[in-house]
Amino acid sequence: MIIKKAILAVLITAALAGCQSQTEGQQRATTGALLGGAGGALVGQAIGGNTKSTVIGAASGALLGAVVGSATTPQRREDQLCRYQDRYGRIYTAPCDDRYYNGNY
Repeated sequence: MIIKKAILAVLITAALAGCQSQTEGQQRATTGALLGGAGGALVGQAIGGNTKSTVIGAASGALLGAVVGSATTPQRREDQLCRYQDRYGRIYTAPCDDRYYNGNY
């Protein structure tokens, strides 16, 4: 019964988190926290077999997942320059556009 409540709480949290407008870094941290919390709850339940270990596993998994999700967010550097070539063959440097940061270059 407790596992069903924990799973329901994770699903409700995921649904509510999906309705919010966030930056990419916040989205990655939220996703990491949700996945880490769910995984931590499962591991805590498997190891301890009681509510206390499930809650401890969920909390530590959510914290670790949020940290990893936030740390793996690509950082945008405004001072980074890219090389471009115009239609006449001249090469110039300018700040990189969004295609560079999205990997569509």
